[in-house]
Amino acid sequence: MKDNKLQSHSSGAAPQENKMGTMPIAPLLAGMAVPMMISMLVQALYNVVDSIFVARISQDALNAVSLAFPLQNLMIAVGGGTGVGMNALLSRSLGEKKQDQADQAANTGIFVFLLSAVIFGVCGFLLARPFFLAQTDIQPIVDYGTDYARICLGLSIGIFSQFCFERLLQSTGRTVYSMITQLIGAVINIILDPILIFGLFGFPRMEVAGAAAATVFGQIVAAFIGLWMNLKFNKDIHIRLRSIRPDRAVVREIYRVGLPSIIMQSIGSVMTFGMNKILISFTDTATAVFGAYFKLQSFIFMPVFGLNNGMVPIISYNYGAARLDRVRKTFQLTAATATVIMVIGCAAFNLIPGVLLGFFSPSAEMLHIGTVALRVISYSFLLAGFDIIAGSVCQAIGNPVYTLICSICRQLAALLPSAWLLAQTGILDLVWFCFPISEVVSLVLSIIFLRKTMRAAEEKIAALQG
Repeated sequence: MKDNKLQSHSSGAAPQENKMGTMPIAPLLAGMAVPMMISMLVQALYNVVDSIFVARISQDALNAVSLAFPLQNLMIAVGGGTGVGMNALLSRSLGEKKQDQADQAANTGIFVFLLSAVIFGVCGFLLARPFFLAQTDIQPIVDYGTDYARICLGLSIGIFSQFCFERLLQSTGRTVYSMITQLIGAVINIILDPILIFGLFGFPRMEVAGAAAATVFGQIVAAFIGLWMNLKFNKDIHIRLRSIRPDRAVVREIYRVGLPSIIMQSIGSVMTFGMNKILISFTDTATAVFGAYFKLQSFIFMPVFGLNNGMVPIISYNYGAARLDRVRKTFQLTAATATVIMVIGCAAFNLIPGVLLGFFSPSAEMLHIGTVALRVISYSFLLAGFDIIAGSVCQAIGNPVYTLICSICRQLAALLPSAWLLAQTGILDLVWFCFPISEVVSLVLSIIFLRKTMRAAEEKIAALQG
């Protein structure tokens, strides 16, 4: 009976021309991106709220959550990268009027996300403690971090399912529904954080484990709502229970585009792990500052990522429909908007660093170190917006390797080596300059690869039309 319900809207004709191919670019991008930007701002908010409450326990607790960030970022990398691959294939298939291929992308994508959750769940229970012991021998940090990581990874079915169903909504232009799922998940997390961390209203005091439990519960609820919204409102794809299985050709195509994105974002985990190792050699307060920075910068980067996620389906659809003029207009508008957001972020980090750090109950040492860190790192924001958007254009058109090369060069070939070299001076304040240095490298490469991608797209479309 359930399977019949799942198929109830699959028997009709293929859907009419999607709005991504007909609507003017500016209102289309706004309609696609603004809901996602709002939802990601809320997501950034609850990430910060987590750390604000955890910081009230102790600096060891805040350090534990900071050191756990590479593991969380790895899950986001796999979920986000898989979503990029699934979205690119699905949107392109819809643009090419290949309904069966679009449905296969959706159903196989669900299977891949579920498999990812199983793998991370096993790894969480087995590898959490060794991961923290590799970074520090301070026992409270290790204990707090192990509890936090085992819950987040062990119940990663929540984050991967949420990623999957939100991306399906986004790929067909239904970003308002995606926003709703994220908002509900975020609100649940924010409400449960103080209750579970401090043991309010008769609940046990779980401390750092409570922050993790609040997070995964919010993700699980959001995932169920996302599934329901796809079945109820997403008429461009047809989810069938019996079709949720691996299809080699589809999996290969999803990861052809998505794997470079996964690797690219995973490199961020390697970078964070390496930076934590460099910073903790100065003082464990520096790692707390770095963790606070990542929470704060999410208020700047999350809206840009939301804008970016709204752009990708538009680019993929119109490339599939051989409308390069719409591809160019979408990129130009998105890049300009992202740059404005980043300028605002740079100004905030320079003008009110003390106010921003004040949310994390900082010591005098943390406030001193953090003020310098926020101001120096923020200069990298001025270039980062363009770099993010340019890389996603390459991915959406089908050249993800370019984006991967940029990421490797920025974080592994530029950022970590320059951080290590600057650390040899023995001056912590100089280490933060590794961020602007690495972003300059990324900018040069992004411009080169974007030009190559657009030239190749022009030639391909000309050949098909000629």
